[in-house]
Amino acid sequence: MMTEQTALPGTNTRSTVLVTGAAGFIGAAVADALLLRGQQVIGIDSLNDYYPASLKQARLDDLAVRHGERFRFHRLDFSDMGALSATLAPFAFERIVHLGAQAGVRYSLDNPHAYVASNLAGHVNMLELARARQIRHMVYASSSSVYGGNAKLPFAVEDRADNPVSLYAATKKADELMSETYAHLFRIPLTGLRFFTVYGPWGRPDMAMWKFAERILTDRPIDVYNHGDMSRDFTYIDDIVGGVLACLDRAPLDDGAPKAGGSTKPHALYNIGNNRAEPLLRLIEVLEDACGRKARRNLLPMQPGDVHATYADITALTRDTGYAPGTTIEVGVPRFVEWFRAYTGL
Repeated sequence: MMTEQTALPGTNTRSTVLVTGAAGFIGAAVADALLLRGQQVIGIDSLNDYYPASLKQARLDDLAVRHGERFRFHRLDFSDMGALSATLAPFAFERIVHLGAQAGVRYSLDNPHAYVASNLAGHVNMLELARARQIRHMVYASSSSVYGGNAKLPFAVEDRADNPVSLYAATKKADELMSETYAHLFRIPLTGLRFFTVYGPWGRPDMAMWKFAERILTDRPIDVYNHGDMSRDFTYIDDIVGGVLACLDRAPLDDGAPKAGGSTKPHALYNIGNNRAEPLLRLIEVLEDACGRKARRNLLPMQPGDVHATYADITALTRDTGYAPGTTIEVGVPRFVEWFRAYTGL
């Protein structure tokens, strides 16, 4: 039986955006930015226990308090197509920001099936939803992990990315390939974003920034892999959100012209990062300054599935959207530490 679809109260279809992973770090920040610019958001998230659900719930509570009924949240697992279709049946929307996924490189060594369910089956479900709804544009999360052990720096979207060093990376590359197929077969406008290391307030406790800050502030040693000989393109959350919205507002055209990443279909791929590789030891120094104390360092070898360096070439994203990240770690890290201390009481 068909159900009539409605937009959220006081809005229209074109101003309503579906955000998956809405309780996650980037998802909640993107939802907040959409709401702040006057749009309405339907958020979905499974609230799984990969990291404490209390943090995810706190992000949702913050959105609800500040935005009221313009933010509608539904707890569901989008790898369940039946639940996804049934829950969203009453709602009308024309754009999707698909950020939900099973994250983490190291966790994929222990629980591979979580990545198959969320990142493979779940991504196909979102593509099918976009197909059925004739979505005007879906922006989805890929990852810099797709570059694997690529020795060429910085990483460019034109580089080969078919030698992943983790299952997580393999699932994200598969998402890109499946998206290319749907753009070809069904002409769905799709944009994939290869996120580099994102940090900032409301960040994830499984990431180095959180772990380091927590251990420094409780006078416990931090684990420094590859003896600190690593670098990452640390990107502040506000810069990331600006890039996501800029992409959402610019759907790739179905004009046969080559897009970023090489597709001639309505499918673009972009790196989204800070365009600057920071040595891990420099990050630790900035964290020490922000926390007001020195870290005790436990030097360890490289972890399986990890890479030595990441560095984003953002030329294509800047050319097409004007994206220009401006937050250095000297500015962003103290902002994170200030939030972290208030949230944790440390």
